[in-house]
Amino acid sequence: MSDPQHSDEAEAPRPEGSVAHKRHEIRENRKAIVLGTLIGWFMKGCAMTLRFQIEDRCGIGTPGVHPAPVIYALWHNRFFTVPAAWRILCGQTRKSVVLTSASNDGAMVARAMAVFGFTAVRGSSSRRAVAALVGMKHAIRDGFDVCVTPDGPRGPRYVFHPGLVKIAEATHTPIIPIHVRFASAWRLKTWDRFVIPKPFSRVHVIFDRPLAVAPAADAVAFEVERQRIEAVLRAGVDDLEIGPAA
Repeated sequence: MSDPQHSDEAEAPRPEGSVAHKRHEIRENRKAIVLGTLIGWFMKGCAMTLRFQIEDRCGIGTPGVHPAPVIYALWHNRFFTVPAAWRILCGQTRKSVVLTSASNDGAMVARAMAVFGFTAVRGSSSRRAVAALVGMKHAIRDGFDVCVTPDGPRGPRYVFHPGLVKIAEATHTPIIPIHVRFASAWRLKTWDRFVIPKPFSRVHVIFDRPLAVAPAADAVAFEVERQRIEAVLRAGVDDLEIGPAA
């Protein structure tokens, strides 16, 4: 679905041999490649057993409703089922990239998402942040939707990092919140209590109404906008009372 060259566009020039390069380089070893691909096929196989209820409040599944790119935002612990739901709803008519971290864990996620047709922009709020922001801008410019988990890669859980708001503001791109609820699932003992639905269970995925990001006049206005979008995403979860793993 996606052209691999767009992930190359996310690569910013790096000073070879420098300490900064070694600290912030993109990582992808053979283990991450193989394991990530296997995880992607595992996700795809699990999704085939699920009973999806997909609610398209924004009209993204109807060709022509959103002719320009959009930004999908979902919490990190919800992404196990979203790639399959996205393919069912609009994977034949839209193309998308996903933001992953620059670490080997990010490489595994990138390879897993490739199974579903996503290209990856590598970076995060903590590693190669500038290159990641540039890569997402390039992807939007080239007609790709962008998918981001705004509390990843390390949390805090359900806290909306400001970088995504900056991208939406700078590119005039609407944010589509994605909510996922599970009838029966396992919750891992990770920082985000990552959720894996049980086979043959029901999963309700909501592609919510788009949120336009108004240009902020100052830092206070920007924080108000960030909190507004965070509140919409938090309203879609059913486990706020469940704390992170100890």
